[in-house]
Amino acid sequence: MMRIIELEKNIGNFHLNIKDLIIEENKIHGVIGNNGSGKSTLIKLMAGLIEPDKGTIDIGPITMKDITIITQRPYMLHDTVYKNLIYPLKIRKQELPQSEIMECISKCGLWGKEKQYAPSLSSGERQKLSIARALIFKPKVVLMDETLANLDPDSIVLFEQIISEIQIKQPITWIIVSHQLAHIYKICDQVHFMANGTILSSGAPKELFSKVEDPIIKQYLERYHIGN
Repeated sequence: MMRIIELEKNIGNFHLNIKDLIIEENKIHGVIGNNGSGKSTLIKLMAGLIEPDKGTIDIGPITMKDITIITQRPYMLHDTVYKNLIYPLKIRKQELPQSEIMECISKCGLWGKEKQYAPSLSSGERQKLSIARALIFKPKVVLMDETLANLDPDSIVLFEQIISEIQIKQPITWIIVSHQLAHIYKICDQVHFMANGTILSSGAPKELFSKVEDPIIKQYLERYHIGN
């Protein structure tokens, strides 16, 4: 279990202030809210990319090496698709059978491109590679910040299937920031709504997306044609 307690971060005029948030392990968590609500800041704090001004993020028995983040604009090493894919294994001194590495390339839709220069891939292909690269070392926590925004509908379905397979075989914790509410509703166990730097509401998707009383959440859901 990950727990966030009295977390504060100031960036310019923006103030993040989360009193108490529990992230249940081995569940899929969605984080939604309007632009500027603090979703990406929260994810970066969880990933250790930025330091909080106050408060704690208790990650329990795992270490930061067990956590990975996938961003909307992933960085590609100036090397091949294959070398990018195995980089997390290399820095962790892990090894996988070649067959498993090639299966990973195939699953993410990049079969035959393992020798291609990774930065030359299309934006969608780079995103697919970044997801495969994040998963190849078998992390325990995956943070996704608008990762699926550059993917076509078929690719989104593909990665929904990959997430589902992982959760069936050996479940891990996912924290997914996305405006794609149909995707969030479909795969998430818990959804956390952010507004003005804080968590306004948390609950199961059916609970959060129906019988909404809070005007901020209601307006947000109506914008995406979801509601009562």
